[in-house]
Amino acid sequence: MHIVRIGAEATELRPAEEIGAKAANLARMAALGLPVPPAFVLPVKLCADIIAGHAHAERHLSDGLKEGIAFLESATGRRFGDRRLPLLVSVRSGAARSMPGMLDTVLNVGCTSDAVHGLIRATGRPRLAWDCRRRFLESFGETVLGLDAAAFAARISELVEAEGAENDRALDSEALERLAGDEQALVEDHADGWLEDAVAQLEAAAQAVYRSWTSERAKTYRKLQQLEGLQGTAVTVQAMVFGNGGLASGAGVAFSRDPSTGAPRPMIDLVLDAQGEDVVSGRRSPDAEDAIVRALPRTEAELGDILKRLEREFCDVQDVEFTVEDGRLWILQTRAAKRTPRAAVRIAIDLVHEGLITQDEALERIAGIDLASLAATALVCAGEPAAIGIGASGGIGVGRAVFDAESAQRLSATGDPVILLRPDTSTADVAGFAVAAGIVTAVGARTSHAALVARQMGKPCVVGCHALKIDPVSRQAQLADATLSEGDWITIEGDAGQLYLGRCRTVETRPDAELAEIAKWQSQAGDLDPPARAAAAQ
Repeated sequence: MHIVRIGAEATELRPAEEIGAKAANLARMAALGLPVPPAFVLPVKLCADIIAGHAHAERHLSDGLKEGIAFLESATGRRFGDRRLPLLVSVRSGAARSMPGMLDTVLNVGCTSDAVHGLIRATGRPRLAWDCRRRFLESFGETVLGLDAAAFAARISELVEAEGAENDRALDSEALERLAGDEQALVEDHADGWLEDAVAQLEAAAQAVYRSWTSERAKTYRKLQQLEGLQGTAVTVQAMVFGNGGLASGAGVAFSRDPSTGAPRPMIDLVLDAQGEDVVSGRRSPDAEDAIVRALPRTEAELGDILKRLEREFCDVQDVEFTVEDGRLWILQTRAAKRTPRAAVRIAIDLVHEGLITQDEALERIAGIDLASLAATALVCAGEPAAIGIGASGGIGVGRAVFDAESAQRLSATGDPVILLRPDTSTADVAGFAVAAGIVTAVGARTSHAALVARQMGKPCVVGCHALKIDPVSRQAQLADATLSEGDWITIEGDAGQLYLGRCRTVETRPDAELAEIAKWQSQAGDLDPPARAAAAQ
């Protein structure tokens, strides 16, 4: 089986249909000389056979991983699972079309007990080493073994409380070593030889990523987005870089333009002393801008330059995942950004004006948008909000409060709109997203996978609403000083991140200037359809 290598000295360009869009874009960035950690890719064509359990496919996978790890060891000067200078890797998915958060990822693969000692020896940072070990156990346990994430979360919460710490980021190396021991006890019944075997970890992780293609959330997403013709996912294995090495490190997501409004300014979320899943999973809120500027003063300017370069290379707005390791910026992924319909229109027009795309290309990109119904909704005399979070996807949502995806589907079936409120909405709730008029989370970032999917679906979304406390047993939520029960009406404002009790009045405004420009292009192209003509004429 042919693997594809990605690195400064050995980059192979292949189409997304063969190696997935994620890896294809990684290869393009590496070819441009951008700071991309070396990686290799197992192809899409292996996915169906792995899922079917064919012995020849498992042999191909094992051989490909062996060849790929040898390449990464050569590229990094590290050895997989080594006790002196260990190589750790991430194992990531990637279909030919982006499916944000719907497929699995396993981080810190190769983090055996020997590798922990090797990290301590190589870096002099026992806290980093034990944090990687416990993160590996959590990632592998949840993704590969299918263990309940709540069990790991409970161990973390107990230790944080016992240590009197604010959160797990405040735990010292000794506490993290104990946490890793506690979490190892959770998985030992399922260990089956992999716990101290880096190669066994890697093979199990790669198979799990391939098999995530058949997960319910992935199948639901493909059905909703008309992606059922895709053939499967590739598996990308990439050398780890560590955003969890202290406050000069971090993990983040950046958009080259605002994907909610289309405004031509970057939107960047960064969590200091963190790894990538902390951001995109929606389980953590980003650090404040002033804290980031103090810790990483040069990162924003460097990242801004890279965002501009990627826009020029791909001729579209980019959604970029990155890691900062001891002040050094690494780019882990780029893809075309999911955006709201109104942002899509503004971005298409701006890219034409900037000479990045033609008018015909712009019309093609917005062909699926109902221009006749395109409008911005604003609240009328809403009064003071009951709570404020972070606006993640613009628009107004009015509906009855629900606290899980199943209730959203049940209540929406009666004909009333619903607002889905969750502690840390994940992409597993995609069926609830599809029927909701809006989404709210207590924690999370504008750049989490949940927010991306909300924008793609054109749903208003508010994240990081810390005043929201949900009690799933009583099916109620506390919203600052107010109690919200399932079925109560609530209004959310997705631009400002505001929440109001009850049903607020709204008014709509239309982007007349943009609609007129699009109508002019369509007229010049000779294909002005009746709805667009009517929208432009009103």
